[in-house]
Amino acid sequence: MPERMNSVERTYTVVQGGIPDRVPVDLHNFMMTAQASGMPFPEYFKNGEAMAEGQLRAWREFGHDVLILENGTAALAEACGCEIEYMDSTAPVCHGPAIRSLDEIDKLKVPDPYTAFPLNENLKTTRIVANEIGKQAFIIGRADQGPFSLAAMLLGMEQFLMQLSVADATRGRRPHPKAEETAAKLHRLLEFALEVTTRYAYAQIEQGAHATSIGESLSGPDVCSPRTYKMFEWAYAKKMVQQLRSDNILLAYHICGNATAIVPDMVDTGAGILELDYKIDMPVVKQATAGRTTILGPVDPSGVLALGDIDLVDLKSKEAIEVLGANGGLILGPGCALPPATPPENIHALVEAAKKYGVY
Repeated sequence: MPERMNSVERTYTVVQGGIPDRVPVDLHNFMMTAQASGMPFPEYFKNGEAMAEGQLRAWREFGHDVLILENGTAALAEACGCEIEYMDSTAPVCHGPAIRSLDEIDKLKVPDPYTAFPLNENLKTTRIVANEIGKQAFIIGRADQGPFSLAAMLLGMEQFLMQLSVADATRGRRPHPKAEETAAKLHRLLEFALEVTTRYAYAQIEQGAHATSIGESLSGPDVCSPRTYKMFEWAYAKKMVQQLRSDNILLAYHICGNATAIVPDMVDTGAGILELDYKIDMPVVKQATAGRTTILGPVDPSGVLALGDIDLVDLKSKEAIEVLGANGGLILGPGCALPPATPPENIHALVEAAKKYGVY
């Protein structure tokens, strides 16, 4: 049956609460494109033109509806002064903080995304891809990490989590004597990170992206308690959603791991898309999100798409469509980034599954 919508129309229909001709497909494939380029990973992830060409080549091969453009999880951290290591076979990682204590917050400066490396190269990628295929495919220019995860990199993961435990020690007979002071300082750091992330999000839209997104997996139940999430993450995600929405900008909100317990809170941020992975309880999540937001995911990027065969990809895609795609509300894809060596035949199987099982 010929398709009645193109990828942009299809995806907008879903995120606006309508029923498209079929379930759209996303690929979170920036590491796959690096592998396919033949370039050394460090060189590739520093080069906006190379990253754009990699994404365009993948789109021409797979014909997916939604492209998420990024170079990993450390772009904002690097722009803010963190120590970053460019790895030989995966995305760049943060290895050193920008500040050593919460008393050094005033040393931090909001980077200009148009001049600060590597943000300027990532924006170049978005601009090239949007100019080339922005009328044919739905482009999400990722705004990198959300305020919580960025704050953790700026202070250092171990130090950040330790300070969270101090700030949260307000219960019991002996609350920590520095709990309120530490909480106030953490909120200052989070406000700074919110400003950084939001400014970058606007820049991604200015390049022609249809939407932007943030990753906040550190705040999810696999790492932090729902109480910590609500105290130190939720309000900042909500502020970012509201500010962007005031300018008609759509934000996708990513938390991997088993986020089921906090999905109702994620929905309450107002985010138009929730990027969720295979660990979620699909029926519970569908009930919490139906008619309120769109789910992007939740196929296992490693166990199914990278290490499985086409039959397993077909099966897991069908299951996701049947549960999460009922009456709309689903963009089918991996719940997190695809490993570099994911077999192309499995990606074709994912796209074909949406065409077989996702027609409304």
